[in-house]
Amino acid sequence: MGLKEKLGKEAERLRTMKAKVERNLVDVPEGCLRIGKSQGCVQYYHCEKGGRHNGNYLPKKEIDFARRLAQKSYDEKVLKRVNKRLSQIESILKDYDDHEIELIYLKEHPERRKLIEPVELTYQQKVEQWMSEEFAGKPFRNDVLVITTNRGMRVRSKTEKIMADYFDSRNVKYKYECPLDLKPYGIIYPDFTFLSPKTGREIYWEHEGMMDNPEYARTAIMKIELYENNGIFPGEDLIMSFETSASVINMELVQQFTEKYLI
Repeated sequence: MGLKEKLGKEAERLRTMKAKVERNLVDVPEGCLRIGKSQGCVQYYHCEKGGRHNGNYLPKKEIDFARRLAQKSYDEKVLKRVNKRLSQIESILKDYDDHEIELIYLKEHPERRKLIEPVELTYQQKVEQWMSEEFAGKPFRNDVLVITTNRGMRVRSKTEKIMADYFDSRNVKYKYECPLDLKPYGIIYPDFTFLSPKTGREIYWEHEGMMDNPEYARTAIMKIELYENNGIFPGEDLIMSFETSASVINMELVQQFTEKYLI
């Protein structure tokens, strides 16, 4: 998953390289550079078609000319490889789809699908299987306010209700406070856990709601470091959002994160 996007980015990178080396190869000297050694000293020779077999010796004062010849040779090699890779990538991108194998199954008639065992589960099947796994969430104290989402799930804050209702409205499946074992600390309860449609791995979303409280902020930073020490990094498998008493949750960012990582 995500290969098509990565190939597209690689094609853009290669096109940038191609344009640069093509500019470099305008008005370059004829011939090529040969490098030799004599009595431990490096020597440069300019080889041209029809010229001397070993080339003409370039004295030190012509070092800039030697550089131009070396650069030309390098740029020609780069251009050759870039053109080859661009051709391959563009050929793949013409008809490639990250979901092409899944789509073969999904395009079958519904009655025919009942008779088929797909070579691998579709993303929707994986999510259904993942959602069916039972877990014990973090218990609520009896003395705290009861806040529930529109579908009746209990959460700990009004912001988490807003976020959960948004995920539900986008049909983004999630687990609330599903236990996660992070060494050496032990079990923690991420606010939301998702199954990535791009990688198939779990993605964790932590919303830190009192970042103007020094002790709360210190604990939040320690939690981020705990994730990182377990190979879970922000921007990859960890999404972070923040609030203070003067700055409420930015739902535009929630929407952007959702569309980037979860849809």
